[in-house]
Amino acid sequence: LLNINVGGKLFQIAIKVAARYPVTRLGKLALYTDPMKKLQLCDDYSVQKNEYFFDRDPSIFHYIFHFYRSGVLWIMDEMCPSNFVEEIEYWGIQMKYSQRCCWILFEEKQDELSEYLKIQRELEAELEPLDSAQQFEGKFLGRFRKMIWNLIENPYSSVPAKIIAVMSSFFVLISIVGMTLSTVEEMKQKTGKMWMEQLEMICAIFFTSEYIMRLISSSSFKNFLRAAFNAVDLVAILPFYIQILFENLDEADTLYHEELHKVENMSKLGKVLKLIKLMRIFRILKLARHSTGLRAFGFTMRQCYQQVCCLFLFIAMGVFTFSALMHSVEHDVPGTNFTSIPYAWWWAAVSLSTVGYGDTVPDTVLGRVVAFGCISFGIILNGMPISILYNKFSDYYAKLKAHENET
Repeated sequence: LLNINVGGKLFQIAIKVAARYPVTRLGKLALYTDPMKKLQLCDDYSVQKNEYFFDRDPSIFHYIFHFYRSGVLWIMDEMCPSNFVEEIEYWGIQMKYSQRCCWILFEEKQDELSEYLKIQRELEAELEPLDSAQQFEGKFLGRFRKMIWNLIENPYSSVPAKIIAVMSSFFVLISIVGMTLSTVEEMKQKTGKMWMEQLEMICAIFFTSEYIMRLISSSSFKNFLRAAFNAVDLVAILPFYIQILFENLDEADTLYHEELHKVENMSKLGKVLKLIKLMRIFRILKLARHSTGLRAFGFTMRQCYQQVCCLFLFIAMGVFTFSALMHSVEHDVPGTNFTSIPYAWWWAAVSLSTVGYGDTVPDTVLGRVVAFGCISFGIILNGMPISILYNKFSDYYAKLKAHENET
């Protein structure tokens, strides 16, 4: 018999049984005759008790011990996959000796663990700042840049930093409110327009100052430009300066062009300016810098992009299928709106989303049957991914909040 002491628990295995698996650690221990080679296989040896000591996990060795007796490696559900793989590699046993059902479940658990660890790393990277306070040591104006970095990027470092974070969110909201009020007819008058322009100028000056401070405090210009939040900040301030540039160009054009050409230029310029002004709506994305909920939402969309794409694929299939069915049963009805399949797409999309505007409705019995099928399919389709997305969002939000509190 081989007397095996694993972590303080004694096991006895027949030498003939262990020798049936010569590539394993205990098989080699049973076959070797050189005492020095045997000592290399174990952690210690007791001459008085004739025991080979192994400083390993005795709870997992129970399954190794069972393998030598039965020839089958059992895998229990409650075991950590990484720890179990490490242990069986130490004892020189391969996964091929396990039953197929155990093997499949074990691989699924390994994949779940790998996915969990991957998400944990990405969650930590989500909250990890682009730079850290240690990166400014030994650099040009390192102390000054570190002070600015704490002021802009670390709201919990001081009271002024917290005030700047609150002011940033406040100016974003004020800017969005100003953009909304500028479309009101009463605010398009001379006085209201002047107030809106001054408000836009103040917000643009604040956003520009904030962007420049972030740029100055960045330790790597390349990483600064690659960061998504910094791209949002740039989009938030560019429309103001592009608008000023176009207005100045328009004033220069009026000095050198004829009246008809000026009107055409102003018409084209007006459309461009409207598009540029519309870009200011992206300023609301700046709130995500200080909002854990918005970060969790974006993270959920990135992690669940396959489910979301699958949902859009099902919607597209439903729209094409039910619009074709509706056109085939309704196109002969006098005065129908379903004159072609593309015209029926709007009805199918509205019905699948269960909004049901009622602007286009079927007239025949078969058409109403198709409509009922479309609405029923839409209810089932809309209910499928909601629970998955919500559960993941709440899970990611809780983890982000926990990591944020730890930081």
